[in-house]
Amino acid sequence: MKLLVINGPNLNFLGIREKSIYGNEDYDYLLNLIAGKGKETGAEIEVFQSNHEGAIIDRIQEAYFDSTSGIVINPGAYTHYSYAIRDALASITVPKIEIHISDITKRESFRQNSVTKDACDAQIYGRGLTGYLDAIDLCLEMIRTQNP
Repeated sequence: MKLLVINGPNLNFLGIREKSIYGNEDYDYLLNLIAGKGKETGAEIEVFQSNHEGAIIDRIQEAYFDSTSGIVINPGAYTHYSYAIRDALASITVPKIEIHISDITKRESFRQNSVTKDACDAQIYGRGLTGYLDAIDLCLEMIRTQNP
């Protein structure tokens, strides 16, 4: 089973930016957390990060052709206005989980709106970096349900 975890803009700055919101752990910590989840579950998990909208769209489209079974995505700020990423996600029929480190429902009003959410099967937010592990578990469960 192959999962793709996509991280959008500024997520590579974990541990640097707004620590009171995103925590002290850096991006390498997140990568190691995800790699550990892959070993634990036996899933092949690729992590992709880009600060560029087009690169994220390109990677979502590549997932259509490369046997990706499910997608976990943190679109970062693109969550709130990228209809192009939303459309790319809607084009892929594998399970998709949107993840956010912070509780976007309790932040600035613009962060409370997700244009990408409706193109995903579920949304997880406010659980810190462990939310990624929850999203991976949920995605794997959805894949197993679709392919018993």
